[in-house]
Amino acid sequence: MMTDALKTSETEVVAEDDHVEGAGESARLTDDIVKALKTVYDPEIPADIYELGLVYGIDVSDDGAVEIDMTLTAPGCPVAGEMPIWVKNAVSAVPGVSDVKVNLVFDPPWDQSRMSDEARVTLDMF
Repeated sequence: MMTDALKTSETEVVAEDDHVEGAGESARLTDDIVKALKTVYDPEIPADIYELGLVYGIDVSDDGAVEIDMTLTAPGCPVAGEMPIWVKNAVSAVPGVSDVKVNLVFDPPWDQSRMSDEARVTLDMF
């Protein structure tokens, strides 16, 4: 089994393929998953969760099962129970995804250094 890993911002993306020919399909699926994640917004912050750096890891298996490690801007976030459901629903809608598991993690704790330049511009934080 071949594993391709790339680091996007602070997000680790891992895609597994049985053979090299499937690498293109895996990359497309990973790109589509990231696009889906970028449709999910923290309701208190006008930037998507991916650009905010709330997504710590995306693991895509050969059969299209996706496991996402994500965090919140604060453990007491008012949407702590809802946001993982929003993420699961967004990623589940991606063609080729067979299952989605979202893990809410708090280690390492989120801080503003995890935000992308795009999020910093959106939030006027330069």
